[in-house]
Amino acid sequence: MRSFRAFPALAAASVLLTALCAGQAPATVPQGRVDVDAATAERLDDAISAAMRKAGIPGVSVGLWFDGRGSYQRSFGVSDTTTKIPMKTDLFTRIGSVTKTFTVTGVLQLVDEGKLGLDDPVSRHLDGVPGGDRITIRQLADMRSGLFNYTEDKEWLAAFQAAPTRSWTPRELLKIAFRHSAEFPPGSRWEYSNTNTVLLGLLVEKLSGQSLSAYLREHVLDPAGLDDTAFPTGAGIRRPYAHGYTDFTPDGKVADASLWNPSWGWAAGAMTSTLDDLRTWVPVLTSGKLPDGERLLEAGTQADRMRALPTGHPGVGYGLGIANINGWVGHNGELPGYETIAARLAQHAAVLVVIVNSDIDKGTGSLSTLIGKTVTEIATPDHPWSLPAAAQPNATPDATPPAAGTRTPATSPQPSGP
Repeated sequence: MRSFRAFPALAAASVLLTALCAGQAPATVPQGRVDVDAATAERLDDAISAAMRKAGIPGVSVGLWFDGRGSYQRSFGVSDTTTKIPMKTDLFTRIGSVTKTFTVTGVLQLVDEGKLGLDDPVSRHLDGVPGGDRITIRQLADMRSGLFNYTEDKEWLAAFQAAPTRSWTPRELLKIAFRHSAEFPPGSRWEYSNTNTVLLGLLVEKLSGQSLSAYLREHVLDPAGLDDTAFPTGAGIRRPYAHGYTDFTPDGKVADASLWNPSWGWAAGAMTSTLDDLRTWVPVLTSGKLPDGERLLEAGTQADRMRALPTGHPGVGYGLGIANINGWVGHNGELPGYETIAARLAQHAAVLVVIVNSDIDKGTGSLSTLIGKTVTEIATPDHPWSLPAAAQPNATPDATPPAAGTRTPATSPQPSGP
Protein backbone atom coordinates (compact mmCIF):
# COMPACT_ATOMS: atom_id res chain seq x y z
CA MET A 1 0.00 0.00 0.00
CA ARG A 2 1.49 3.35 -0.79
CA SER A 3 1.35 6.69 0.71
CA PHE A 4 1.54 9.79 -1.38
CA ARG A 5 4.74 8.83 -3.04
CA ALA A 6 3.96 8.33 -6.64
CA PHE A 7 6.49 10.38 -8.50
CA PRO A 8 9.74 8.61 -9.15
CA ALA A 9 11.62 11.87 -9.38
CA LEU A 10 9.77 15.07 -8.59
CA ALA A 11 11.46 18.40 -9.10
CA ALA A 12 11.23 21.89 -7.63
CA ALA A 13 13.15 25.11 -7.16
CA SER A 14 16.48 24.11 -5.73
CA VAL A 15 17.60 24.65 -2.16
CA LEU A 16 20.65 22.59 -1.40
CA LEU A 17 20.71 20.92 1.99
CA THR A 18 24.25 21.01 3.28
CA ALA A 19 23.62 18.77 6.25
CA LEU A 20 21.34 16.48 4.28
CA CYS A 21 23.78 16.02 1.43
CA ALA A 22 26.43 15.21 3.98
CA GLY A 23 24.19 12.42 5.23
CA GLN A 24 23.64 14.04 8.61
CA ALA A 25 20.54 15.68 10.05
CA PRO A 26 21.08 19.12 11.55
CA ALA A 27 21.67 18.89 15.29
CA THR A 28 19.12 20.74 17.43
CA VAL A 29 17.72 20.25 20.89
CA PRO A 30 14.36 18.40 20.73
CA GLN A 31 11.39 20.75 21.15
CA GLY A 32 8.00 19.85 22.67
CA ARG A 33 6.11 18.41 25.64
CA VAL A 34 6.62 15.04 27.29
CA ASP A 35 4.77 13.43 30.18
CA VAL A 36 5.62 9.78 29.69
CA ASP A 37 8.26 8.33 32.01
CA ALA A 38 11.72 9.85 31.69
CA ALA A 39 13.44 6.60 30.70
CA THR A 40 11.08 6.01 27.77
CA ALA A 41 11.35 9.64 26.67
CA GLU A 42 15.15 9.43 26.68
CA ARG A 43 15.12 6.20 24.67
CA LEU A 44 12.78 7.76 22.12
CA ASP A 45 14.86 10.95 21.89
CA ASP A 46 18.06 8.99 21.30
CA ALA A 47 16.53 6.52 18.82
CA ILE A 48 14.78 9.17 16.72
CA SER A 49 17.93 11.31 16.61
CA ALA A 50 19.98 8.31 15.53
CA ALA A 51 17.49 7.40 12.78
CA MET A 52 17.57 10.98 11.51
CA ARG A 53 21.35 10.98 11.35
CA LYS A 54 21.35 7.64 9.54
CA ALA A 55 18.85 8.81 6.90
CA GLY A 56 19.93 12.46 6.70
CA ILE A 57 16.47 13.77 7.62
CA PRO A 58 16.31 17.55 8.16
CA GLY A 59 13.28 17.66 10.48
CA VAL A 60 10.82 15.36 12.27
CA SER A 61 7.82 15.84 14.56
CA VAL A 62 6.42 12.90 16.52
CA GLY A 63 3.26 12.74 18.61
CA LEU A 64 2.42 9.63 20.64
CA TRP A 65 -0.60 9.77 22.95
CA PHE A 66 -1.80 7.03 25.31
CA ASP A 67 -5.34 7.43 26.66
CA GLY A 68 -4.91 8.42 30.31
CA ARG A 69 -1.28 7.35 30.34
CA GLY A 70 0.69 10.31 29.11
CA SER A 71 2.06 11.54 25.82
CA TYR A 72 5.26 12.24 23.92
CA GLN A 73 5.31 15.26 21.60
CA ARG A 74 8.70 16.15 20.18
CA SER A 75 10.24 17.91 17.21
CA PHE A 76 13.82 17.35 16.04
CA GLY A 77 16.07 19.02 13.50
CA VAL A 78 15.14 22.02 11.40
CA SER A 79 12.07 23.14 9.49
CA ASP A 80 14.14 25.28 7.12
CA THR A 81 17.64 24.21 6.13
CA THR A 82 18.56 27.71 4.97
CA THR A 83 17.61 29.68 8.08
CA LYS A 84 18.09 26.71 10.46
CA ILE A 85 14.77 27.52 12.14
CA PRO A 86 14.02 24.52 14.38
CA MET A 87 11.28 22.04 13.59
CA LYS A 88 8.29 22.62 15.90
CA THR A 89 5.19 20.65 16.79
CA ASP A 90 2.79 23.43 15.72
CA LEU A 91 3.93 23.81 12.10
CA PHE A 92 1.65 23.26 9.13
CA THR A 93 2.59 20.43 6.77
CA ARG A 94 1.36 18.68 3.63
CA ILE A 95 -0.19 15.30 4.48
CA GLY A 96 -0.32 13.53 1.11
CA SER A 97 -2.44 10.39 1.06
CA VAL A 98 -3.84 10.97 4.54
CA THR A 99 -6.14 13.18 2.44
CA LYS A 100 -7.85 9.98 1.28
CA THR A 101 -9.29 9.43 4.74
CA PHE A 102 -11.17 12.72 4.46
CA THR A 103 -12.40 12.21 0.90
CA VAL A 104 -13.71 8.73 1.65
CA THR A 105 -15.41 10.07 4.79
CA GLY A 106 -17.34 12.45 2.52
CA VAL A 107 -18.41 9.55 0.31
CA LEU A 108 -19.57 7.54 3.32
CA GLN A 109 -21.61 10.47 4.60
CA LEU A 110 -23.44 10.49 1.26
CA VAL A 111 -24.07 6.77 1.74
CA ASP A 112 -25.67 7.57 5.10
CA GLU A 113 -27.84 10.19 3.39
CA GLY A 114 -29.07 7.60 0.90
CA LYS A 115 -27.59 9.41 -2.09
CA LEU A 116 -25.60 6.36 -3.20
CA GLY A 117 -24.79 2.81 -2.21
CA LEU A 118 -21.35 1.30 -1.75
CA ASP A 119 -22.20 -1.43 -4.23
CA ASP A 120 -23.57 0.93 -6.86
CA PRO A 121 -21.68 0.74 -10.16
CA VAL A 122 -19.63 3.86 -10.79
CA SER A 123 -21.47 4.38 -14.09
CA ARG A 124 -24.69 5.08 -12.17
CA HIS A 125 -23.19 8.33 -10.91
CA LEU A 126 -20.24 9.24 -13.13
CA ASP A 127 -19.93 8.99 -16.92
CA GLY A 128 -16.83 8.13 -18.92
CA VAL A 129 -15.13 5.62 -16.59
CA PRO A 130 -13.84 2.63 -18.56
CA GLY A 131 -15.60 -0.47 -17.23
CA GLY A 132 -17.61 1.76 -14.90
CA ASP A 133 -20.62 -0.55 -15.13
CA ARG A 134 -18.55 -3.28 -13.44
CA ILE A 135 -16.63 -1.19 -10.88
CA THR A 136 -18.39 -0.35 -7.62
CA ILE A 137 -18.00 2.63 -5.30
CA ARG A 138 -16.72 0.18 -2.68
CA GLN A 139 -13.98 -1.03 -5.03
CA LEU A 140 -12.83 2.55 -5.60
CA ALA A 141 -12.61 3.13 -1.86
CA ASP A 142 -10.83 -0.13 -1.02
CA MET A 143 -8.40 0.03 -3.98
CA ARG A 144 -9.74 -2.98 -5.88
CA SER A 145 -11.04 -1.29 -9.04
CA GLY A 146 -8.15 -2.23 -11.33
CA LEU A 147 -7.98 1.32 -12.74
CA PHE A 148 -4.50 2.48 -13.72
CA ASN A 149 -2.80 4.85 -11.28
CA TYR A 150 -2.21 8.08 -13.21
CA THR A 151 0.79 8.99 -11.06
CA GLU A 152 2.66 6.07 -12.61
CA ASP A 153 2.25 7.37 -16.16
CA LYS A 154 5.75 8.14 -17.46
CA GLU A 155 4.73 11.11 -19.58
CA TRP A 156 2.81 12.65 -16.72
CA LEU A 157 5.75 12.12 -14.35
CA ALA A 158 8.05 13.89 -16.77
CA ALA A 159 5.59 16.77 -17.12
CA PHE A 160 5.23 17.07 -13.36
CA GLN A 161 8.97 17.01 -12.82
CA ALA A 162 9.49 19.68 -15.45
CA ALA A 163 6.78 21.97 -14.03
CA PRO A 164 5.97 21.13 -10.38
CA THR A 165 4.05 24.37 -9.88
CA ARG A 166 1.58 23.61 -12.68
CA SER A 167 -2.10 23.30 -11.79
CA TRP A 168 -3.89 20.08 -12.80
CA THR A 169 -7.63 19.50 -12.97
CA PRO A 170 -9.24 16.22 -11.86
CA ARG A 171 -10.46 15.64 -15.42
CA GLU A 172 -6.92 16.04 -16.79
CA LEU A 173 -5.67 13.47 -14.29
CA LEU A 174 -8.41 11.01 -15.20
CA LYS A 175 -7.72 11.45 -18.91
CA ILE A 176 -4.15 10.30 -18.24
CA ALA A 177 -5.35 7.28 -16.25
CA PHE A 178 -7.98 6.24 -18.79
CA ARG A 179 -5.58 6.07 -21.70
CA HIS A 180 -4.21 2.94 -20.01
CA SER A 181 -5.95 -0.42 -19.92
CA ALA A 182 -7.25 -1.75 -16.62
CA GLU A 183 -4.62 -3.52 -14.51
CA PHE A 184 -6.95 -6.37 -13.50
CA PRO A 185 -10.68 -7.25 -13.33
CA PRO A 186 -12.54 -5.29 -10.64
CA GLY A 187 -12.45 -6.95 -7.23
CA SER A 188 -9.86 -9.58 -8.18
CA ARG A 189 -7.03 -8.06 -6.14
CA TRP A 190 -5.76 -4.99 -4.31
CA GLU A 191 -3.60 -2.30 -5.88
CA TYR A 192 -3.16 1.25 -4.72
CA SER A 193 -4.33 3.82 -7.28
CA ASN A 194 -4.81 7.54 -6.82
CA THR A 195 -7.22 7.40 -9.74
CA ASN A 196 -9.78 5.75 -7.46
CA THR A 197 -9.80 8.61 -4.96
CA VAL A 198 -9.94 11.33 -7.61
CA LEU A 199 -13.12 9.67 -8.90
CA LEU A 200 -14.52 9.60 -5.36
CA GLY A 201 -13.79 13.32 -5.01
CA LEU A 202 -15.76 14.04 -8.20
CA LEU A 203 -18.56 11.87 -6.85
CA VAL A 204 -18.75 13.98 -3.68
CA GLU A 205 -18.92 17.15 -5.76
CA LYS A 206 -21.63 15.84 -8.07
CA LEU A 207 -23.92 14.47 -5.37
CA SER A 208 -23.43 17.31 -2.87
CA GLY A 209 -23.46 20.23 -5.30
CA GLN A 210 -20.40 21.68 -3.52
CA SER A 211 -16.71 21.81 -4.31
CA LEU A 212 -14.79 19.07 -2.53
CA SER A 213 -12.95 21.71 -0.49
CA ALA A 214 -16.20 23.36 0.64
CA TYR A 215 -17.93 20.06 1.35
CA LEU A 216 -15.13 18.76 3.55
CA ARG A 217 -14.91 22.04 5.46
CA GLU A 218 -18.64 22.11 6.23
CA HIS A 219 -19.32 18.41 6.79
CA VAL A 220 -16.06 16.97 8.11
CA LEU A 221 -13.44 19.49 9.22
CA ASP A 222 -15.64 21.94 11.12
CA PRO A 223 -17.71 19.26 12.91
CA ALA A 224 -14.47 17.53 13.98
CA GLY A 225 -12.95 20.80 15.21
CA LEU A 226 -10.08 20.67 12.69
CA ASP A 227 -9.47 24.40 12.32
CA ASP A 228 -5.86 23.88 11.20
CA THR A 229 -6.62 21.33 8.48
CA ALA A 230 -7.38 22.52 4.95
CA PHE A 231 -7.99 21.41 1.40
CA PRO A 232 -6.07 24.11 -0.51
CA THR A 233 -7.33 25.24 -3.89
CA GLY A 234 -3.88 26.47 -4.92
CA ALA A 235 -0.24 25.93 -4.02
CA GLY A 236 -0.33 27.91 -0.78
CA ILE A 237 0.13 26.54 2.73
CA ARG A 238 -0.57 28.37 6.00
CA ARG A 239 2.33 29.84 7.94
CA PRO A 240 4.29 28.86 9.87
CA TYR A 241 4.94 25.74 7.82
CA ALA A 242 7.66 23.14 7.63
CA HIS A 243 9.65 23.41 4.41
CA GLY A 244 9.70 20.12 2.53
CA TYR A 245 12.78 18.82 0.70
CA THR A 246 12.96 16.47 -2.27
CA ASP A 247 15.37 15.33 -4.96
CA PHE A 248 12.57 14.55 -7.42
CA THR A 249 14.09 17.08 -9.78
CA PRO A 250 15.36 16.88 -13.37
CA ASP A 251 18.99 16.95 -12.21
CA GLY A 252 18.52 15.10 -8.92
CA LYS A 253 19.52 18.12 -6.86
CA VAL A 254 17.72 18.78 -3.60
CA ALA A 255 14.93 21.34 -3.86
CA ASP A 256 12.44 23.03 -1.55
CA ALA A 257 9.02 21.66 -2.60
CA SER A 258 7.01 23.64 -0.04
CA LEU A 259 5.13 25.65 -2.64
CA TRP A 260 4.82 23.04 -5.38
CA ASN A 261 1.24 22.77 -6.53
CA PRO A 262 -0.48 19.72 -4.95
CA SER A 263 -3.40 19.81 -7.42
CA TRP A 264 -2.02 16.68 -9.06
CA GLY A 265 -2.98 14.83 -5.89
CA TRP A 266 -6.33 16.58 -5.38
CA ALA A 267 -8.78 14.29 -3.52
CA ALA A 268 -6.02 11.73 -3.11
CA GLY A 269 -3.33 13.89 -1.52
CA ALA A 270 -3.60 17.70 -1.56
CA MET A 271 -4.52 18.51 2.06
CA THR A 272 -2.52 20.24 4.80
CA SER A 273 -2.71 19.86 8.58
CA THR A 274 -0.79 19.94 11.86
CA LEU A 275 0.37 17.44 14.47
CA ASP A 276 -2.43 18.38 16.89
CA ASP A 277 -5.19 18.32 14.27
CA LEU A 278 -4.11 14.88 13.07
CA ARG A 279 -4.11 13.71 16.69
CA THR A 280 -7.74 14.90 16.91
CA TRP A 281 -8.71 13.37 13.56
CA VAL A 282 -7.42 9.83 14.11
CA PRO A 283 -9.91 8.87 16.87
CA VAL A 284 -12.75 10.37 14.80
CA LEU A 285 -11.60 8.45 11.73
CA THR A 286 -11.33 5.12 13.54
CA SER A 287 -14.51 5.42 15.63
CA GLY A 288 -16.87 7.33 13.35
CA LYS A 289 -17.65 9.63 16.30
CA LEU A 290 -16.93 13.33 16.75
CA PRO A 291 -15.05 14.63 19.83
CA ASP A 292 -18.40 15.53 21.46
CA GLY A 293 -19.64 11.94 21.07
CA GLU A 294 -22.01 12.63 18.17
CA ARG A 295 -21.71 10.29 15.21
CA LEU A 296 -19.93 11.46 12.06
CA LEU A 297 -20.96 8.21 10.34
CA GLU A 298 -23.67 5.68 11.11
CA ALA A 299 -22.37 2.65 13.00
CA GLY A 300 -22.98 0.26 10.09
CA THR A 301 -21.21 2.54 7.63
CA GLN A 302 -18.26 2.89 9.99
CA ALA A 303 -18.11 -0.90 10.30
CA ASP A 304 -17.96 -1.15 6.50
CA ARG A 305 -15.10 1.34 6.46
CA MET A 306 -13.08 -0.54 9.07
CA ARG A 307 -13.44 -3.99 7.46
CA ALA A 308 -9.86 -4.33 6.20
CA LEU A 309 -9.24 -6.99 3.55
CA PRO A 310 -5.85 -8.54 2.75
CA THR A 311 -3.65 -6.57 0.36
CA GLY A 312 -1.19 -9.33 -0.47
CA HIS A 313 1.41 -7.67 1.78
CA PRO A 314 2.09 -9.35 5.16
CA GLY A 315 0.54 -7.50 8.07
CA VAL A 316 -1.21 -4.93 5.86
CA GLY A 317 -4.97 -4.78 5.33
CA TYR A 318 -7.00 -2.07 3.63
CA GLY A 319 -10.59 -0.98 4.24
CA LEU A 320 -12.47 1.98 2.77
CA GLY A 321 -9.80 4.67 2.55
CA ILE A 322 -8.13 3.33 5.68
CA ALA A 323 -5.30 0.87 6.35
CA ASN A 324 -4.50 -1.61 9.11
CA ILE A 325 -0.76 -2.01 9.53
CA ASN A 326 0.10 -4.54 12.20
CA GLY A 327 -2.79 -3.27 14.31
CA TRP A 328 -2.20 0.44 13.65
CA VAL A 329 -5.29 1.77 11.87
CA GLY A 330 -5.16 4.97 9.85
CA HIS A 331 -3.14 6.09 6.85
CA ASN A 332 0.24 7.29 5.75
CA GLY A 333 1.03 9.88 3.14
CA GLU A 334 3.93 10.87 0.94
CA LEU A 335 4.48 13.51 -1.68
CA PRO A 336 7.56 15.42 -2.78
CA GLY A 337 9.12 16.92 0.33
CA TYR A 338 6.76 15.48 2.95
CA GLU A 339 5.85 12.20 4.64
CA THR A 340 3.19 11.57 7.28
CA ILE A 341 1.69 8.84 9.45
CA ALA A 342 -1.61 9.21 11.35
CA ALA A 343 -2.90 6.05 13.05
CA ARG A 344 -4.42 4.51 16.18
CA LEU A 345 -3.54 1.27 17.95
CA ALA A 346 -6.61 0.04 19.84
CA GLN A 347 -4.63 -2.58 21.79
CA HIS A 348 -2.72 0.21 23.56
CA ALA A 349 -5.34 2.98 23.25
CA ALA A 350 -2.62 4.94 21.45
CA VAL A 351 -2.48 7.50 18.65
CA LEU A 352 0.67 8.03 16.59
CA VAL A 353 1.38 10.99 14.31
CA VAL A 354 4.69 11.32 12.44
CA ILE A 355 5.64 14.28 10.24
CA VAL A 356 8.85 14.31 8.17
CA ASN A 357 9.90 17.24 5.98
CA SER A 358 11.76 15.22 3.36
CA ASP A 359 11.18 12.28 1.03
CA ILE A 360 14.86 11.72 0.20
CA ASP A 361 15.40 8.20 1.50
CA LYS A 362 19.06 7.66 0.56
CA GLY A 363 18.44 3.91 0.41
CA THR A 364 16.71 3.66 3.79
CA GLY A 365 13.20 3.36 2.33
CA SER A 366 10.22 5.44 3.42
CA LEU A 367 11.38 7.99 5.99
CA SER A 368 8.06 8.11 7.82
CA THR A 369 8.12 4.32 8.08
CA LEU A 370 11.66 4.49 9.46
CA ILE A 371 10.59 6.95 12.18
CA GLY A 372 7.31 5.15 12.85
CA LYS A 373 9.10 1.85 13.29
CA THR A 374 11.76 3.45 15.50
CA VAL A 375 9.09 4.92 17.81
CA THR A 376 6.83 1.87 18.01
CA GLU A 377 9.62 -0.64 18.58
CA ILE A 378 10.19 1.22 21.85
CA ALA A 379 6.66 2.32 22.78
CA THR A 380 4.57 -0.62 21.51
CA PRO A 381 7.07 -3.41 20.79
CA ASP A 382 4.31 -5.98 20.29
CA HIS A 383 2.87 -3.84 17.48
CA PRO A 384 5.70 -2.13 15.58
CA TRP A 385 4.76 0.06 12.63
CA SER A 386 5.96 -2.16 9.81
CA LEU A 387 5.06 -1.35 6.24
CA PRO A 388 6.71 -3.58 3.61
CA ALA A 389 8.55 -1.59 0.95
CA ALA A 390 6.41 -3.18 -1.76
CA ALA A 391 3.32 -1.84 -0.06
CA GLN A 392 4.59 1.67 0.55
CA PRO A 393 3.81 4.71 -1.51
CA ASN A 394 6.62 6.41 -3.13
CA ALA A 395 7.23 9.99 -2.42
CA THR A 396 7.04 11.41 -5.80
CA PRO A 397 3.69 12.62 -6.85
CA ASP A 398 1.71 10.12 -4.98
CA ALA A 399 -1.40 10.22 -2.98
CA THR A 400 -1.24 6.74 -1.69
CA PRO A 401 1.32 4.00 -1.36
CA PRO A 402 3.07 3.20 -4.68
CA ALA A 403 5.17 0.18 -5.45
CA ALA A 404 8.61 -0.41 -4.10
CA GLY A 405 11.44 0.91 -6.14
CA THR A 406 9.36 3.52 -7.93
CA ARG A 407 9.86 7.13 -7.19
CA THR A 408 6.70 8.91 -8.21
CA PRO A 409 4.49 11.43 -6.49
CA ALA A 410 2.59 9.69 -3.76
CA THR A 411 -0.88 10.44 -2.53
CA SER A 412 -2.04 7.19 -1.16
CA PRO A 413 -1.17 4.58 1.42
CA GLN A 414 1.79 2.42 0.74
CA PRO A 415 2.87 -0.65 2.55
CA SER A 416 4.87 1.31 4.91
CA GLY A 417 1.88 3.16 5.99
CA PRO A 418 -1.27 4.75 4.07
